[in-house]
Amino acid sequence: MIAQVTIPELKAAMASGTAKVIDVREQWEYTDGHVEGSSWLPMSLVPVRVDEFRSETPVYVICRTGNRSGQVVMWLARQGIEAINVHGGIVAWQQSGLPVVTGMDSEGTLTK
Repeated sequence: MIAQVTIPELKAAMASGTAKVIDVREQWEYTDGHVEGSSWLPMSLVPVRVDEFRSETPVYVICRTGNRSGQVVMWLARQGIEAINVHGGIVAWQQSGLPVVTGMDSEGTLTK
């Protein structure tokens, strides 16, 4: 069993200012719409960039529906890293009426 949060729980954690959210979808998915303030790190790069998940506080991992992020959270747990899956992913986020950010920033890099 993996740790999971609902969209309202994630929103509350983000409001506290301490939530680190990492989106593990592909670049085209991320640029089509992501949670404001989230970082992008595709699932395929998680093993080589695992240190980006190390944090004083739990890291929230999101994908489209919670499947890929759930797999990442399970893998991170085996590495001794506390991570929490966002149940329902960006689909649930949008179904809750919450906004997403799209595209790239003015420097041509992915928005964070």
